[in-house]
Amino acid sequence: MKKYLINENQRGLLFKKGKLEGLLSAGTYRFFGQREVEIVSIDAPIVSSRCSLDALLANEKIKSALNVYDIPAGEYAMRIVNGISTSFLREGRYAYLKTQGCEELYRFDTSSPIIENVPSQIMAKIPALYYQRVSVASYEKALLYLDNKLDRVLESGVYYFWKGFTDVKVIPVDTRLQRMDVACQEILTQDKVNVRINFVCNYRVTDAVRAVTQLNSYEEQIRLYAQLAMRDYVSKARLDEILENKDAISKYVFEQLVSKESELSVSFSNAGVKDIILPGEIRAIMNTVLMAEKKAQASVIARREEVASTRSLLNTAKLMDENATLYKLKELEYLERICEKVDTLNLSGGSNAITELASILRSK
Repeated sequence: MKKYLINENQRGLLFKKGKLEGLLSAGTYRFFGQREVEIVSIDAPIVSSRCSLDALLANEKIKSALNVYDIPAGEYAMRIVNGISTSFLREGRYAYLKTQGCEELYRFDTSSPIIENVPSQIMAKIPALYYQRVSVASYEKALLYLDNKLDRVLESGVYYFWKGFTDVKVIPVDTRLQRMDVACQEILTQDKVNVRINFVCNYRVTDAVRAVTQLNSYEEQIRLYAQLAMRDYVSKARLDEILENKDAISKYVFEQLVSKESELSVSFSNAGVKDIILPGEIRAIMNTVLMAEKKAQASVIARREEVASTRSLLNTAKLMDENATLYKLKELEYLERICEKVDTLNLSGGSNAITELASILRSK
């Protein structure tokens, strides 16, 4: 005798001498002889190691207890029981034991690689192996290619695509204001001085489709046009003109870039020279010239101050010649300064000591 325990979430397939006889519900069973029971779960599709699915469906009693789903090629499906997604089904035939709740099948059409209008709770149950997720930021536009053919422009959002049916490629394009640094390039001026110039420009992509499909690399094209414009200007100007008026270079290059906006599918907001780097010997010469200029300026300032001081003294002397009281006040001022420099002053000679001291200073 063989004993079999079948739980509530299980069913039993009864075989006698290898032949399917029926379906057993939950409970405990004992059999003698050549009867055997294969226990299957009600939560998974019925798969028997003793017989095929067609053999199971040939038994009318078993067939009436099953829900059979046929998934054709080019489709996926999700089995939903009581509003809960339970099983993701690919192409094939599946048989599930009927449950007491509400059971339905949600089908996915994979003829289009784009997964659209699928509820989020169902999408969350699809294995990541079968789809790819693409996120487009709020500042981006994305070009969608299906089998290397441009299909559409994707706005900001999250998109899902089926894998294995169509080659899907997404190219994002940043539509924010971008900064481009044009690195050092050596340019020969009109007076044969080799200078290096760093340049910077700010731009924004205006036509994402044309920028990607019509140009091999719009960033490299921008950099090339900026370099050519700088070479054109610098080669026709002398070093002194370049150093004195960097804004002229910036203005010229910016105007040249703006004239190429339609071709590049971008718009430029501003551009300018960042650095001008001179050769070492030129820098040494310019430093020498600068020091000589500063020394000359310092000498001119010193002479100007000396002249002003002499003129002030002359004016003071004239005033004292014309005004004896002012002269007397000046004498008292000098006496005050002398008294400040000594700790003790001893005078002899009576009440006219101050007058005598003044006469001594005057004679000297």
